[in-house]
Amino acid sequence: MATINEEAVTQAQASDPDVSLVEAVYARRSVRGYLDKEVPQGELERIFEIAQLAPSNCNVQPWKVYVASGALKERLREQMYSNTANRVPPNPDYEYRGDFEDEYRVRQVECAVALYSKMGIGRSDKEGRMRAVLRNFEFFDAPYIAFVGMNPKFGTTVAVDVGMWAQTLMLTLAAFGLHSCPMGTMRNYPDLVRDAFEIQDGTKILFGISFGYEDPAVPANETRTTRDPISANIVFRSS
Repeated sequence: MATINEEAVTQAQASDPDVSLVEAVYARRSVRGYLDKEVPQGELERIFEIAQLAPSNCNVQPWKVYVASGALKERLREQMYSNTANRVPPNPDYEYRGDFEDEYRVRQVECAVALYSKMGIGRSDKEGRMRAVLRNFEFFDAPYIAFVGMNPKFGTTVAVDVGMWAQTLMLTLAAFGLHSCPMGTMRNYPDLVRDAFEIQDGTKILFGISFGYEDPAVPANETRTTRDPISANIVFRSS
Protein backbone atom coordinates (compact mmCIF):
# COMPACT_ATOMS: atom_id res chain seq x y z
CA MET A 1 0.00 0.00 0.00
CA ALA A 2 1.29 3.46 -0.88
CA THR A 3 2.44 5.67 1.97
CA ILE A 4 2.38 9.43 2.33
CA ASN A 5 5.43 11.16 0.90
CA GLU A 6 6.20 13.59 3.73
CA GLU A 7 8.48 15.76 1.58
CA ALA A 8 5.79 16.12 -1.10
CA VAL A 9 3.20 16.95 1.54
CA THR A 10 5.44 19.64 3.02
CA GLN A 11 5.97 21.21 -0.40
CA ALA A 12 2.23 21.16 -1.12
CA GLN A 13 1.39 22.69 2.25
CA ALA A 14 3.64 25.63 1.46
CA SER A 15 1.22 26.68 -1.28
CA ASP A 16 -1.99 25.88 0.62
CA PRO A 17 -4.29 28.80 1.49
CA ASP A 18 -3.99 30.35 4.94
CA VAL A 19 -7.60 29.70 5.97
CA SER A 20 -8.61 28.32 9.35
CA LEU A 21 -11.05 25.46 9.75
CA VAL A 22 -13.57 27.81 11.36
CA GLU A 23 -13.31 30.21 8.43
CA ALA A 24 -13.87 27.37 5.98
CA VAL A 25 -16.93 26.16 7.90
CA TYR A 26 -18.48 29.62 7.78
CA ALA A 27 -17.56 30.08 4.12
CA ARG A 28 -19.07 26.81 2.92
CA ARG A 29 -22.60 27.02 1.53
CA SER A 30 -24.53 25.50 -1.33
CA VAL A 31 -23.82 27.51 -4.48
CA ARG A 32 -26.11 27.17 -7.49
CA GLY A 33 -24.31 29.12 -10.18
CA TYR A 34 -20.69 28.94 -11.35
CA LEU A 35 -18.22 30.68 -13.60
CA ASP A 36 -16.89 28.91 -16.68
CA LYS A 37 -13.44 28.75 -15.17
CA GLU A 38 -11.24 25.70 -14.62
CA VAL A 39 -9.29 24.99 -11.46
CA PRO A 40 -5.55 24.44 -12.01
CA GLN A 41 -4.96 20.68 -12.11
CA GLY A 42 -2.34 20.74 -9.37
CA GLU A 43 -4.67 22.63 -7.05
CA LEU A 44 -7.53 20.28 -7.88
CA GLU A 45 -5.44 17.24 -7.01
CA ARG A 46 -4.24 18.88 -3.79
CA ILE A 47 -7.85 19.47 -2.70
CA PHE A 48 -8.72 15.82 -3.22
CA GLU A 49 -5.51 14.73 -1.45
CA ILE A 50 -6.63 16.65 1.63
CA ALA A 51 -10.16 15.21 1.45
CA GLN A 52 -8.61 11.74 1.33
CA LEU A 53 -7.61 12.22 4.98
CA ALA A 54 -11.27 11.97 6.07
CA PRO A 55 -11.97 9.38 8.77
CA SER A 56 -13.64 6.05 8.06
CA ASN A 57 -14.52 2.84 9.87
CA CYS A 58 -11.32 0.76 10.19
CA ASN A 59 -9.77 3.15 7.63
CA VAL A 60 -11.47 1.29 4.78
CA GLN A 61 -11.87 4.57 2.82
CA PRO A 62 -15.10 3.36 1.14
CA TRP A 63 -15.77 6.35 -1.11
CA LYS A 64 -15.56 5.97 -4.87
CA VAL A 65 -15.56 9.32 -6.65
CA TYR A 66 -15.85 10.09 -10.36
CA VAL A 67 -15.17 13.69 -11.40
CA ALA A 68 -16.44 14.81 -14.80
CA SER A 69 -15.37 17.97 -16.61
CA GLY A 70 -15.07 19.17 -20.19
CA ALA A 71 -16.78 17.20 -22.93
CA LEU A 72 -17.71 14.30 -20.65
CA LYS A 73 -19.44 16.63 -18.22
CA GLU A 74 -21.36 18.23 -21.08
CA ARG A 75 -22.47 14.84 -22.35
CA LEU A 76 -23.75 13.80 -18.93
CA ARG A 77 -25.44 17.17 -18.52
CA GLU A 78 -27.30 16.77 -21.81
CA GLN A 79 -28.33 13.20 -21.02
CA MET A 80 -29.57 13.93 -17.51
CA TYR A 81 -31.33 17.12 -18.55
CA SER A 82 -33.08 15.32 -21.40
CA ASN A 83 -34.16 12.45 -19.16
CA THR A 84 -35.60 14.81 -16.58
CA ALA A 85 -37.28 17.16 -19.06
CA ASN A 86 -38.86 14.17 -20.82
CA ARG A 87 -39.90 12.64 -17.51
CA VAL A 88 -37.87 9.47 -17.87
CA PRO A 89 -38.40 7.64 -14.54
CA PRO A 90 -35.29 7.76 -12.33
CA ASN A 91 -33.69 4.47 -11.33
CA PRO A 92 -31.58 5.36 -8.28
CA ASP A 93 -29.31 2.76 -6.72
CA TYR A 94 -30.44 3.83 -3.26
CA GLU A 95 -33.96 4.77 -2.24
CA TYR A 96 -34.44 8.39 -1.24
CA ARG A 97 -36.22 8.76 2.06
CA GLY A 98 -37.14 12.42 2.31
CA ASP A 99 -40.50 12.50 4.04
CA PHE A 100 -39.83 15.28 6.52
CA GLU A 101 -42.28 15.97 9.34
CA ASP A 102 -42.66 18.34 12.28
CA GLU A 103 -39.67 20.67 12.81
CA TYR A 104 -37.81 19.01 9.92
CA ARG A 105 -40.60 19.94 7.54
CA VAL A 106 -40.53 23.51 8.85
CA ARG A 107 -36.82 23.80 8.09
CA GLN A 108 -37.28 22.26 4.65
CA VAL A 109 -40.00 24.76 3.75
CA GLU A 110 -37.99 27.69 5.10
CA CYS A 111 -35.05 26.64 2.93
CA ALA A 112 -37.23 26.37 -0.18
CA VAL A 113 -38.82 29.76 0.45
CA ALA A 114 -35.40 31.39 0.91
CA LEU A 115 -34.11 29.91 -2.35
CA TYR A 116 -37.17 30.41 -4.54
CA SER A 117 -37.71 33.97 -3.37
CA LYS A 118 -34.20 34.88 -4.54
CA MET A 119 -34.93 33.17 -7.86
CA GLY A 120 -38.23 35.06 -8.25
CA ILE A 121 -40.31 31.87 -8.23
CA GLY A 122 -43.71 32.05 -6.59
CA ARG A 123 -45.56 29.22 -4.86
CA SER A 124 -47.94 28.72 -7.81
CA ASP A 125 -45.29 29.15 -10.52
CA LYS A 126 -45.13 25.57 -11.80
CA GLU A 127 -43.00 26.45 -14.81
CA GLY A 128 -40.54 28.32 -12.64
CA ARG A 129 -40.31 25.41 -10.24
CA MET A 130 -39.65 23.03 -13.10
CA ARG A 131 -36.89 25.30 -14.36
CA ALA A 132 -35.38 25.23 -10.89
CA VAL A 133 -35.46 21.42 -10.92
CA LEU A 134 -33.82 21.29 -14.33
CA ARG A 135 -31.01 23.55 -13.14
CA ASN A 136 -29.85 20.61 -11.03
CA PHE A 137 -29.30 18.58 -14.16
CA GLU A 138 -27.39 21.42 -15.76
CA PHE A 139 -25.08 21.05 -12.74
CA PHE A 140 -25.72 24.76 -12.11
CA ASP A 141 -23.18 25.44 -14.90
CA ALA A 142 -20.37 24.12 -12.70
CA PRO A 143 -17.19 23.16 -14.55
CA TYR A 144 -16.96 20.01 -12.43
CA ILE A 145 -19.42 17.42 -11.18
CA ALA A 146 -18.33 14.65 -8.81
CA PHE A 147 -20.41 11.50 -8.51
CA VAL A 148 -19.93 9.81 -5.14
CA GLY A 149 -20.61 6.14 -4.56
CA MET A 150 -19.61 3.05 -2.64
CA ASN A 151 -19.64 -0.73 -2.78
CA PRO A 152 -23.28 -1.93 -2.42
CA LYS A 153 -22.19 -4.48 0.21
CA PHE A 154 -21.69 -1.59 2.63
CA GLY A 155 -24.64 -0.43 4.72
CA THR A 156 -25.68 2.83 6.30
CA THR A 157 -22.80 2.88 8.78
CA VAL A 158 -20.25 3.02 5.99
CA ALA A 159 -22.42 5.48 4.04
CA VAL A 160 -21.88 7.84 6.97
CA ASP A 161 -18.14 7.54 6.30
CA VAL A 162 -18.75 8.61 2.71
CA GLY A 163 -20.66 11.60 4.03
CA MET A 164 -17.73 12.58 6.23
CA TRP A 165 -15.48 12.45 3.18
CA ALA A 166 -17.89 14.71 1.30
CA GLN A 167 -17.92 17.27 4.10
CA THR A 168 -14.13 17.21 4.23
CA LEU A 169 -14.02 17.83 0.49
CA MET A 170 -16.48 20.72 0.63
CA LEU A 171 -14.65 22.41 3.49
CA THR A 172 -11.37 22.02 1.63
CA LEU A 173 -12.93 23.55 -1.49
CA ALA A 174 -14.08 26.49 0.62
CA ALA A 175 -10.58 26.92 2.04
CA PHE A 176 -9.24 27.18 -1.52
CA GLY A 177 -11.79 29.85 -2.48
CA LEU A 178 -14.10 27.45 -4.33
CA HIS A 179 -17.72 26.55 -3.73
CA SER A 180 -19.85 23.46 -4.05
CA CYS A 181 -23.36 22.05 -3.87
CA PRO A 182 -24.14 18.51 -2.68
CA MET A 183 -26.88 17.11 -4.92
CA GLY A 184 -29.09 14.15 -4.14
CA THR A 185 -30.59 14.41 -7.63
CA MET A 186 -27.36 13.05 -9.07
CA ARG A 187 -28.43 9.59 -7.92
CA ASN A 188 -31.35 9.59 -10.38
CA TYR A 189 -29.64 8.08 -13.42
CA PRO A 190 -26.66 6.08 -12.13
CA ASP A 191 -26.39 3.94 -15.27
CA LEU A 192 -25.35 7.04 -17.21
CA VAL A 193 -22.51 7.57 -14.74
CA ARG A 194 -21.40 3.97 -14.89
CA ASP A 195 -21.37 4.11 -18.68
CA ALA A 196 -19.46 7.41 -18.78
CA PHE A 197 -16.73 6.19 -16.43
CA GLU A 198 -16.79 2.56 -17.52
CA ILE A 199 -17.46 1.47 -13.94
CA GLN A 200 -17.38 -2.31 -13.73
CA ASP A 201 -16.78 -2.97 -10.03
CA GLY A 202 -20.43 -2.71 -8.98
CA THR A 203 -20.15 0.72 -7.38
CA LYS A 204 -23.52 2.28 -6.60
CA ILE A 205 -24.01 6.06 -6.76
CA LEU A 206 -25.14 7.85 -3.61
CA PHE A 207 -25.13 11.54 -4.63
CA GLY A 208 -23.17 14.18 -6.51
CA ILE A 209 -21.29 17.38 -5.77
CA SER A 210 -21.02 20.23 -8.26
CA PHE A 211 -18.13 22.59 -7.64
CA GLY A 212 -16.09 25.45 -9.04
CA TYR A 213 -15.80 29.21 -8.76
CA GLU A 214 -18.99 30.97 -7.71
CA ASP A 215 -20.77 33.27 -10.16
CA PRO A 216 -21.89 36.15 -7.89
CA ALA A 217 -24.31 37.39 -10.58
CA VAL A 218 -26.61 34.37 -10.12
CA PRO A 219 -29.56 35.39 -7.89
CA ALA A 220 -29.80 31.93 -6.28
CA ASN A 221 -26.35 32.48 -4.79
CA GLU A 222 -27.73 35.27 -2.64
CA THR A 223 -29.69 32.67 -0.66
CA ARG A 224 -28.79 32.37 2.99
CA THR A 225 -30.26 29.86 5.42
CA THR A 226 -30.24 29.90 9.20
CA ARG A 227 -29.31 27.36 11.85
CA ASP A 228 -31.21 26.61 15.03
CA PRO A 229 -29.45 27.08 18.37
CA ILE A 230 -27.52 23.98 19.40
CA SER A 231 -30.15 23.28 22.08
CA ALA A 232 -32.44 22.07 19.27
CA ASN A 233 -30.05 19.24 18.36
CA ILE A 234 -27.51 18.72 21.12
CA VAL A 235 -27.89 17.32 24.65
CA PHE A 236 -25.10 17.79 27.19
CA ARG A 237 -25.28 15.70 30.36
CA SER A 238 -22.73 14.85 33.03
CA SER A 239 -24.78 12.69 35.42
